[in-house]
Amino acid sequence: MSADERRALEALKDDQNAEDVWQDESEQMDFGDVLNGSELLPISHTGGEFADLATSLLGDFWDMKDRARGRRRIDNRTRRDRVLRRNQAFASQLLAMTDAYLTWSLEKSKADFSGFFDRLQSEDTHLPESKPTGQWTINVIDVFYADKVTVKILSSDRTVASALVRQGVMPCLPISPTVGITTEALDLYRVMHLRSPHLSIQAFVKSMSDLRGVGFHRYLSRQFSIAFDLYLDVRRAVAAMVAESLQRDSPDWRLKHACPACTYVLTDEAKLKFSLLYAMDGNDSLKRVLRRTFDTDDSLGSSCELPTGQQLRTDRYLSRTFVDQFASDSSAAGDGENSCEGRWKNMDDAKTKKAWGIYDETGIFLAVCRHGFSLLIADMVQSGELAKYPLAVVSKLLNVFGTNLGGGYDISCQFKTTLDRSSLGPLTRSKHHTCLVGAFHGHAHRRLCQLFSLTTYTKGLGLEDLETCERTFSKSNSLASALRYASIFHRQQAIDSFFEHNDDFEVYANLSDFLYNNYKQALDILDDGNAALPKLMQDLKVVDVSTFERWLEDEKAYLVGLTREPEEETLQMEYWQRLVNLAASSDALGAAMAAVELPSEDSYETQVKRTRNTEGARRHALEDYERNLKIVQALEGKLEITERWVPRDVEWQNAGRLVANRKYQRALDRLEGLIVARIFELSKMNRAGTGYKLRKHIAKALQAHSVAIRSALNTYNTIARTLSPPRLTLKWEEVVDYAFLANFDLLRDTRVDISERPWSSPAARSAMDLHFKICRAREEIERLNIEVQRLVTYIRDEEKYLRECEDQLKDTNPALAHQIAIHRNTRGRFKSRHLNRLHDISKLPGFSGTLAPGISAYTYLDTQDDLDDEEEEEEEEVVEQAVERL
Repeated sequence: MSADERRALEALKDDQNAEDVWQDESEQMDFGDVLNGSELLPISHTGGEFADLATSLLGDFWDMKDRARGRRRIDNRTRRDRVLRRNQAFASQLLAMTDAYLTWSLEKSKADFSGFFDRLQSEDTHLPESKPTGQWTINVIDVFYADKVTVKILSSDRTVASALVRQGVMPCLPISPTVGITTEALDLYRVMHLRSPHLSIQAFVKSMSDLRGVGFHRYLSRQFSIAFDLYLDVRRAVAAMVAESLQRDSPDWRLKHACPACTYVLTDEAKLKFSLLYAMDGNDSLKRVLRRTFDTDDSLGSSCELPTGQQLRTDRYLSRTFVDQFASDSSAAGDGENSCEGRWKNMDDAKTKKAWGIYDETGIFLAVCRHGFSLLIADMVQSGELAKYPLAVVSKLLNVFGTNLGGGYDISCQFKTTLDRSSLGPLTRSKHHTCLVGAFHGHAHRRLCQLFSLTTYTKGLGLEDLETCERTFSKSNSLASALRYASIFHRQQAIDSFFEHNDDFEVYANLSDFLYNNYKQALDILDDGNAALPKLMQDLKVVDVSTFERWLEDEKAYLVGLTREPEEETLQMEYWQRLVNLAASSDALGAAMAAVELPSEDSYETQVKRTRNTEGARRHALEDYERNLKIVQALEGKLEITERWVPRDVEWQNAGRLVANRKYQRALDRLEGLIVARIFELSKMNRAGTGYKLRKHIAKALQAHSVAIRSALNTYNTIARTLSPPRLTLKWEEVVDYAFLANFDLLRDTRVDISERPWSSPAARSAMDLHFKICRAREEIERLNIEVQRLVTYIRDEEKYLRECEDQLKDTNPALAHQIAIHRNTRGRFKSRHLNRLHDISKLPGFSGTLAPGISAYTYLDTQDDLDDEEEEEEEEVVEQAVERL
């Protein structure tokens, strides 16, 4: 800004001791107050009024060129133009404002003032070394106080906006600002909103208006929103500078180090089957209404979203372009034999098609590690929970972490086939990724799906239930009300800020509690299980625990067998049918050979034609016989039959009955599988220790199962009545009352009486579940021992590294060193809490791990590589002593 412009604006300034900044529009207007922003000029958006006013007041200074031409300047800019230019102007000054913010933050930490107005009162004692070269009058708004003040502009200030930021004020305009919000007020709202996402900007500004005793106007919220966006931009720029100074700005650095317990790998630690356990799921609460124009007809108008030119720079969000790469794979929906398709509507896009006209983003798809740290987020855009969202998440995680990933998804059985058929198939087939179903949602899946994918039966998983997304969504749902009508940028900004804050101040703060509770739970399971399992095994006359593994495989084979006919029976029925066809073709061939053509008085041509037809029939009969004979011979080879069956043989008669009862047997197999699965699922709902919500969830799933059982029952009864003699029919009331396999008398008519299987009794199933629970508890302790040492090492290394970086920058860049100190305090404030909890874990009876820090595979300091064994031992002893003191 030139000196002439400054002098002209200073000449227009009003009294600095104005009583109120937020005045009522009905009060008398002063043109000086209009120019400095304390009064609102009632003008339209078409422009022109303010130019007339400025021309009359400033004369030659306003526009020499327009005055010379004898015409006034007309503002033809639209609101879209103004918003874009305002954001572009802010972006061009972002670097200067970031440096000013660093200066303000450092001065605030050294001085004894707590806010902007306190600083203003003691300005003489806290002035920088540079001398003021100008001043600027602006309305400054704080939480409890607002006033029109004059701030000093130094020669080191590159712009007016940066001069305001240096003194703790975020301007609402990039050039010639008239209103500014204090940084303390913006930071207060940021923290309050992150702690209680229900709090919107409008509610906060209304509260400030009430405290000031003035009326609320909508433009006040817009001003606050502009300043808040600028404040967040500056904070992100500062965070980027801190990351660069810490050498943590490489691609995917945050994702690779998202969770200290999951990703802070140590050297020489035991290898786990799953290097990373995570859960992913979609949630439709964070949807956003798409604003449209109003057309004259009933059809939806085009989008009237206002482009702001703002883009969120974060590696937590997957871009729409990246996600859409997997759209072609969405058609490969799972329809395998183990799929629970039909019970899950998450991937049924038809359910949300009606909402496309209302919402643009219909929710988010989230991936979190087992401790709750957010890994990746993808917007679900005008669609339901399509397969492309989990495919994109899995692709990104495989690219970053590589191998041995275990992912929980509530429809994993349906997604597993999609994943294998997608472009990621080669990776998944090489067992780089395992699809699992969470413990909570697993009880809504079919029993056969549970045997293959449920967490209870998955080796190496521990006690992890893979239901972390549900607990995360229970907190993020509070964002919904504030985001329903937000812009694309503001919605993503709020979601990203929420999960960043949740990771640092909620999940990380509770990390040691998570480890302690899981360790204690695993030890309790082992204590109770080791005392109860031998007694159950003795009652069941089971000598070795490997019997339970065989029982599980037997149950899998049994349920798989019910999905299709046994191969041997199918071949026997096929052989019987081919024998019947062979006998019929043999009779047809004999009849054709025995046919004798009698003399007739027909013409010679007619007799020749008849002879040809007879010869053709004989040839065809011979070909049919030979074809059927070859098929019979091939089947005899598969069945290893040395003597061909004849109608008087027992095998012939049994196979004939199988063919006659084929429809009946198929209906019985389906009904059997559904009822047996229901009985097994009921055993979980009635088991001690099952919570009320899980019981309700299982009951709801069983209610959905009942529709399939009723359909299968009707089909079975219809076929059973048509047999001769008719077979036993069932009533619906009888079926729903079956609680144990022993009550299911119809099973005695099936191929294999399951009630005679050793694993079908309630006692045997209880012993099986207890055995697998003990196995998972041992695996959980093995994983927790590794995670505990990782956390201890992370606390030591992070504190040491950040202090080293801070010390190196104190002399060359003290402002940036102060930001590193703030960054260090973000998670460092929970150090004593974690050490206390880790000490409690070490005192648990049965603790088999160590609190001695290890050596990280991600070594930050070059000096750490030069430490000899003696120095490492001394360092470990210091940490152990500190833990013992706590």
